[in-house]
Amino acid sequence: MKSMGDPVILNSGAVTPIECLHYAMNLPTSVVITGIDSMEVLEQAVTAARTFRPMTAGQVASLLARTAPFAAQGEYEPYKTTHKHDGTCYNPEWLG
Repeated sequence: MKSMGDPVILNSGAVTPIECLHYAMNLPTSVVITGIDSMEVLEQAVTAARTFRPMTAGQVASLLARTAPFAAQGEYEPYKTTHKHDGTCYNPEWLG
């Protein structure tokens, strides 16, 4: 459902929306759902579907290598570094 992990991963510039959709479509899922709130986003989804080809192991590794530095910093994953999302700061009982 969250093939782009919220728009924050796109803000990093490491990947494009089409790459995110292709990666999600490459995973062993039965369906990839993308929200469509504009004609531009609809066209993007159609383009992703039309241009999708199963990714090779090398292509997956390259994509993950490009995103790894951004994931390591946590800047583009606010659920890890902020109180923006529900987390243990709001639910300390989750810690046991």
